[in-house]
Amino acid sequence: MDICPDLGALRARLARAGRIGFVPTMGNLHEGHLALARQARAEADCVVASIFVNRLQFGPNEDFDRYPRTFAADCQAFEAAGVDVIFAPDEPVLYPEAQTYRVQAPSLADELEGAFRPGFFGGVCTVVLKLFNAVQPQLAVFGKKDRQQLEVIRGMVRQFNLPIDIVAGETVRAPDGLALSSRNGYLSAAERAEAARLNRVLRQTGKALRASQANYPEIEAAAMRELASAGWAPDYVAVRKNDGLQWPPATGPVRGEHYVVLGAARLGSTRLIDNVDVFVED
Repeated sequence: MDICPDLGALRARLARAGRIGFVPTMGNLHEGHLALARQARAEADCVVASIFVNRLQFGPNEDFDRYPRTFAADCQAFEAAGVDVIFAPDEPVLYPEAQTYRVQAPSLADELEGAFRPGFFGGVCTVVLKLFNAVQPQLAVFGKKDRQQLEVIRGMVRQFNLPIDIVAGETVRAPDGLALSSRNGYLSAAERAEAARLNRVLRQTGKALRASQANYPEIEAAAMRELASAGWAPDYVAVRKNDGLQWPPATGPVRGEHYVVLGAARLGSTRLIDNVDVFVED
Protein backbone atom coordinates (compact mmCIF):
# COMPACT_ATOMS: atom_id res chain seq x y z
CA MET A 1 0.00 0.00 0.00
CA ASP A 2 1.22 3.48 -0.91
CA ILE A 3 0.64 6.67 1.09
CA CYS A 4 0.54 9.82 -1.00
CA PRO A 5 0.63 13.14 0.88
CA ASP A 6 0.41 15.44 -2.15
CA LEU A 7 -1.16 15.69 -5.59
CA GLY A 8 2.04 15.03 -7.53
CA ALA A 9 2.70 11.74 -5.77
CA LEU A 10 -0.95 10.72 -6.05
CA ARG A 11 -1.22 11.41 -9.77
CA ALA A 12 2.05 9.65 -10.50
CA ARG A 13 0.87 6.58 -8.57
CA LEU A 14 -2.51 6.50 -10.34
CA ALA A 15 -1.27 7.21 -13.86
CA ARG A 16 -1.85 3.61 -14.98
CA ALA A 17 -4.07 2.36 -12.19
CA GLY A 18 -6.98 1.08 -14.28
CA ARG A 19 -10.49 1.38 -12.85
CA ILE A 20 -10.21 3.42 -9.65
CA GLY A 21 -12.59 3.01 -6.72
CA PHE A 22 -12.56 5.78 -4.14
CA VAL A 23 -13.56 5.90 -0.45
CA PRO A 24 -13.32 9.39 1.09
CA THR A 25 -13.04 9.49 4.90
CA MET A 26 -11.99 11.73 7.75
CA GLY A 27 -10.15 8.86 9.41
CA ASN A 28 -10.80 7.47 12.90
CA LEU A 29 -11.96 4.37 11.12
CA HIS A 30 -14.49 1.76 12.19
CA GLU A 31 -15.89 -1.33 10.51
CA GLY A 32 -18.33 0.77 8.48
CA HIS A 33 -15.48 2.52 6.68
CA LEU A 34 -13.70 -0.79 6.08
CA ALA A 35 -16.85 -2.32 4.61
CA LEU A 36 -16.92 0.54 2.07
CA ALA A 37 -13.29 -0.16 1.18
CA ARG A 38 -14.02 -3.86 0.68
CA GLN A 39 -17.00 -2.95 -1.48
CA ALA A 40 -14.77 -0.76 -3.65
CA ARG A 41 -12.20 -3.59 -3.78
CA ALA A 42 -14.78 -5.86 -5.37
CA GLU A 43 -15.50 -3.37 -8.16
CA ALA A 44 -12.19 -1.68 -8.95
CA ASP A 45 -8.66 -2.43 -10.10
CA CYS A 46 -7.20 0.11 -7.67
CA VAL A 47 -8.78 1.29 -4.41
CA VAL A 48 -7.93 4.75 -3.12
CA ALA A 49 -9.01 5.98 0.31
CA SER A 50 -8.53 9.51 1.54
CA ILE A 51 -7.97 10.59 5.12
CA PHE A 52 -8.65 14.28 5.58
CA VAL A 53 -10.51 16.13 8.35
CA ASN A 54 -12.31 18.83 6.41
CA ARG A 55 -12.58 22.09 8.28
CA LEU A 56 -15.21 23.47 5.88
CA GLN A 57 -17.91 21.07 7.04
CA PHE A 58 -17.58 21.85 10.76
CA GLY A 59 -19.60 24.63 12.32
CA PRO A 60 -18.04 27.13 14.75
CA ASN A 61 -19.23 25.17 17.80
CA GLU A 62 -18.58 21.69 16.44
CA ASP A 63 -15.79 19.24 17.12
CA PHE A 64 -13.13 19.94 14.46
CA ASP A 65 -10.29 20.33 16.97
CA ARG A 66 -11.19 17.29 19.04
CA TYR A 67 -12.10 15.02 16.15
CA PRO A 68 -9.83 11.98 16.70
CA ARG A 69 -6.79 11.71 14.44
CA THR A 70 -5.66 8.06 14.36
CA PHE A 71 -3.58 7.98 11.20
CA ALA A 72 -1.24 5.05 11.94
CA ALA A 73 -4.07 2.75 13.00
CA ASP A 74 -6.18 3.90 10.05
CA CYS A 75 -3.41 3.00 7.59
CA GLN A 76 -3.09 -0.49 9.05
CA ALA A 77 -6.84 -1.03 8.90
CA PHE A 78 -7.15 0.18 5.32
CA GLU A 79 -4.24 -1.99 4.19
CA ALA A 80 -5.92 -5.04 5.73
CA ALA A 81 -9.16 -4.12 3.91
CA GLY A 82 -7.39 -4.15 0.54
CA VAL A 83 -6.80 -0.45 -0.05
CA ASP A 84 -3.98 0.20 -2.53
CA VAL A 85 -3.41 3.94 -2.04
CA ILE A 86 -4.09 6.36 0.80
CA PHE A 87 -4.33 10.02 -0.14
CA ALA A 88 -3.50 11.88 3.08
CA PRO A 89 -3.11 15.58 2.29
CA ASP A 90 -2.44 18.31 4.82
CA GLU A 91 -4.73 21.33 4.66
CA PRO A 92 -2.36 23.38 2.44
CA VAL A 93 -2.46 20.62 -0.18
CA LEU A 94 -6.23 20.73 -0.64
CA TYR A 95 -6.59 24.39 0.32
CA PRO A 96 -3.42 26.14 -0.89
CA GLU A 97 -5.27 29.45 -0.65
CA ALA A 98 -8.47 30.63 1.00
CA GLN A 99 -11.33 28.66 -0.56
CA THR A 100 -13.44 31.54 -1.90
CA TYR A 101 -15.03 29.32 -4.57
CA ARG A 102 -17.60 26.98 -3.03
CA VAL A 103 -20.11 24.47 -4.31
CA GLN A 104 -23.60 25.78 -3.71
CA ALA A 105 -25.57 22.83 -2.40
CA PRO A 106 -29.25 22.37 -3.42
CA SER A 107 -32.34 23.16 -1.36
CA LEU A 108 -32.20 19.66 0.16
CA ALA A 109 -29.04 20.81 1.94
CA ASP A 110 -31.08 23.28 3.99
CA GLU A 111 -33.38 20.58 5.36
CA LEU A 112 -32.88 17.84 7.97
CA GLU A 113 -29.14 17.89 8.77
CA GLY A 114 -28.71 21.18 6.95
CA ALA A 115 -31.28 22.90 9.13
CA PHE A 116 -29.20 22.12 12.22
CA ARG A 117 -25.75 22.37 10.62
CA PRO A 118 -25.83 25.44 8.34
CA GLY A 119 -23.18 25.30 5.64
CA PHE A 120 -22.40 21.64 6.28
CA PHE A 121 -23.32 20.31 2.86
CA GLY A 122 -21.63 23.16 1.04
CA GLY A 123 -18.44 22.20 2.87
CA VAL A 124 -18.94 18.52 2.08
CA CYS A 125 -19.61 19.12 -1.60
CA THR A 126 -16.65 21.46 -1.96
CA VAL A 127 -14.14 19.03 -0.47
CA VAL A 128 -15.61 16.00 -2.25
CA LEU A 129 -15.39 17.80 -5.59
CA LYS A 130 -11.75 18.67 -4.86
CA LEU A 131 -11.04 15.06 -3.88
CA PHE A 132 -12.76 13.78 -7.03
CA ASN A 133 -10.58 16.09 -9.10
CA ALA A 134 -7.48 14.82 -7.31
CA VAL A 135 -8.24 11.09 -7.49
CA GLN A 136 -10.31 11.01 -10.72
CA PRO A 137 -12.06 7.77 -9.79
CA GLN A 138 -14.53 5.83 -11.92
CA LEU A 139 -16.57 4.91 -8.83
CA ALA A 140 -16.88 6.21 -5.29
CA VAL A 141 -18.51 4.49 -2.32
CA PHE A 142 -20.51 6.41 0.31
CA GLY A 143 -22.30 4.91 3.30
CA LYS A 144 -26.07 4.93 3.62
CA LYS A 145 -25.79 5.93 7.28
CA ASP A 146 -25.20 9.48 6.04
CA ARG A 147 -28.22 9.19 3.77
CA GLN A 148 -28.71 12.87 3.06
CA GLN A 149 -25.03 13.27 2.23
CA LEU A 150 -25.30 10.33 -0.18
CA GLU A 151 -28.24 11.98 -1.97
CA VAL A 152 -26.55 15.38 -2.14
CA ILE A 153 -23.35 13.88 -3.58
CA ARG A 154 -25.36 11.88 -6.12
CA GLY A 155 -27.06 15.06 -7.24
CA MET A 156 -23.77 16.95 -7.51
CA VAL A 157 -22.22 14.22 -9.64
CA ARG A 158 -25.27 14.11 -11.89
CA GLN A 159 -25.59 17.87 -12.39
CA PHE A 160 -21.86 18.44 -12.98
CA ASN A 161 -21.78 15.50 -15.42
CA LEU A 162 -18.95 13.84 -13.51
CA PRO A 163 -18.03 10.40 -14.94
CA ILE A 164 -18.25 8.72 -11.55
CA ASP A 165 -20.57 5.95 -10.38
CA ILE A 166 -21.77 6.67 -6.84
CA VAL A 167 -22.19 3.38 -5.00
CA ALA A 168 -24.15 3.13 -1.74
CA GLY A 169 -22.74 1.04 1.09
CA GLU A 170 -25.10 -0.48 3.63
CA THR A 171 -24.97 0.78 7.21
CA VAL A 172 -22.87 -1.42 9.49
CA ARG A 173 -24.36 -1.84 12.96
CA ALA A 174 -23.40 -3.11 16.37
CA PRO A 175 -25.33 -6.20 17.58
CA ASP A 176 -27.82 -3.94 19.41
CA GLY A 177 -28.58 -1.98 16.23
CA LEU A 178 -26.50 1.14 16.84
CA ALA A 179 -25.08 2.45 13.56
CA LEU A 180 -21.30 2.50 13.70
CA SER A 181 -19.92 6.03 13.77
CA SER A 182 -16.64 7.69 14.66
CA ARG A 183 -18.56 9.81 17.17
CA ASN A 184 -19.76 6.76 19.11
CA GLY A 185 -16.43 6.94 20.90
CA TYR A 186 -17.61 10.09 22.65
CA LEU A 187 -20.37 8.16 24.47
CA SER A 188 -20.02 7.22 28.12
CA ALA A 189 -20.74 3.61 29.10
CA ALA A 190 -24.28 4.49 30.21
CA GLU A 191 -24.89 6.50 27.05
CA ARG A 192 -23.62 3.67 24.89
CA ALA A 193 -26.12 1.31 26.51
CA GLU A 194 -28.90 3.79 25.71
CA ALA A 195 -27.72 4.74 22.21
CA ALA A 196 -29.43 1.89 20.33
CA ARG A 197 -32.80 3.43 21.20
CA LEU A 198 -32.49 5.78 18.21
CA ASN A 199 -32.56 2.89 15.76
CA ARG A 200 -35.42 1.20 17.62
CA VAL A 201 -37.50 4.38 17.49
CA LEU A 202 -36.85 4.82 13.77
CA ARG A 203 -37.84 1.22 13.10
CA GLN A 204 -41.04 1.70 15.13
CA THR A 205 -41.82 4.75 13.05
CA GLY A 206 -41.31 2.65 9.94
CA LYS A 207 -43.86 0.13 11.23
CA ALA A 208 -46.38 2.92 11.70
CA LEU A 209 -45.70 4.05 8.14
CA ARG A 210 -46.24 0.55 6.79
CA ALA A 211 -49.59 0.53 8.61
CA SER A 212 -50.55 3.28 6.11
CA GLN A 213 -50.63 6.12 8.63
CA ALA A 214 -50.82 9.28 6.53
CA ASN A 215 -50.37 11.69 9.42
CA TYR A 216 -46.61 12.04 9.10
CA PRO A 217 -46.27 14.94 11.57
CA GLU A 218 -48.06 12.87 14.21
CA ILE A 219 -45.89 9.76 13.87
CA GLU A 220 -42.75 11.90 13.64
CA ALA A 221 -43.71 13.82 16.76
CA ALA A 222 -44.47 10.58 18.62
CA ALA A 223 -40.96 9.33 17.85
CA MET A 224 -39.41 12.56 19.07
CA ARG A 225 -41.45 12.41 22.29
CA GLU A 226 -40.20 8.89 22.97
CA LEU A 227 -36.60 9.98 22.54
CA ALA A 228 -37.09 13.06 24.73
CA SER A 229 -38.75 11.00 27.47
CA ALA A 230 -35.60 8.81 27.59
CA GLY A 231 -33.32 11.82 28.07
CA TRP A 232 -32.41 12.57 24.46
CA ALA A 233 -32.55 16.00 22.80
CA PRO A 234 -34.01 15.16 19.37
CA ASP A 235 -33.42 17.44 16.39
CA TYR A 236 -35.74 15.66 13.98
CA VAL A 237 -37.41 12.44 12.98
CA ALA A 238 -38.63 12.67 9.39
CA VAL A 239 -40.33 10.45 6.83
CA ARG A 240 -39.14 10.98 3.25
CA LYS A 241 -39.37 9.22 -0.08
CA ASN A 242 -36.29 7.24 -1.01
CA ASP A 243 -36.07 9.02 -4.36
CA GLY A 244 -34.04 12.14 -3.56
CA LEU A 245 -35.47 12.36 -0.02
CA GLN A 246 -38.51 14.19 -1.35
CA TRP A 247 -41.50 14.81 0.88
CA PRO A 248 -43.96 11.89 0.92
CA PRO A 249 -47.45 12.35 -0.56
CA ALA A 250 -49.87 14.09 1.81
CA THR A 251 -52.50 11.45 1.05
CA GLY A 252 -50.41 8.77 2.70
CA PRO A 253 -47.76 6.20 1.80
CA VAL A 254 -48.19 4.60 -1.61
CA ARG A 255 -48.26 0.82 -1.73
CA GLY A 256 -45.17 -0.63 -3.38
CA GLU A 257 -43.07 2.47 -2.72
CA HIS A 258 -39.77 2.87 -0.86
CA TYR A 259 -39.47 5.40 1.98
CA VAL A 260 -36.81 6.38 4.50
CA VAL A 261 -37.19 7.38 8.15
CA LEU A 262 -34.33 9.65 9.23
CA GLY A 263 -33.47 10.87 12.69
CA ALA A 264 -30.91 12.93 14.58
CA ALA A 265 -30.70 13.45 18.32
CA ARG A 266 -28.21 14.40 20.95
CA LEU A 267 -27.44 11.99 23.78
CA GLY A 268 -25.46 13.87 26.39
CA SER A 269 -22.94 15.87 24.37
CA THR A 270 -22.89 13.45 21.42
CA ARG A 271 -25.06 13.93 18.36
CA LEU A 272 -26.10 10.72 16.61
CA ILE A 273 -27.83 10.22 13.27
CA ASP A 274 -29.42 7.17 11.68
CA ASN A 275 -31.99 6.14 9.11
CA VAL A 276 -33.97 3.06 8.15
CA ASP A 277 -35.47 1.94 4.86
CA VAL A 278 -39.20 1.29 4.78
CA PHE A 279 -40.84 -0.66 1.98
CA VAL A 280 -44.63 -0.32 1.94
CA GLU A 281 -45.91 -3.64 0.63
CA ASP A 282 -48.39 -3.91 -2.21
